[in-house]
Amino acid sequence: MKFFIPAANDHTRAEDVYSAIAKFAQAPITQKRIWKLQWLENGINVECEVGKPLASSYQTGKELVLAIFECGNLYKICTLTHGGVKGEPVVVEKNLQSSATYFSPDANN
Repeated sequence: MKFFIPAANDHTRAEDVYSAIAKFAQAPITQKRIWKLQWLENGINVECEVGKPLASSYQTGKELVLAIFECGNLYKICTLTHGGVKGEPVVVEKNLQSSATYFSPDANN
């Protein structure tokens, strides 16, 4: 999958928005960009994907996931009001039950 940010019209704008979200969420900018994330929470398999809403249990409404960042031993999932332009990102522990799928490495350019 080619790297994108929802509502960004082109690659340059997507990079600008990604950088702004990373800065606001205090997350590192890396060449490896997460497209999808799967994890186990309270015995339930949960998945999120850039461009789709989070599970309803996170109470983010229909806000789309804008970016997912790998931050040491955790992941930060950002929607508009959760780490995007205000609020705190949704945080998921990085462990043996979590798995990230990355955007195509050559598609970040």
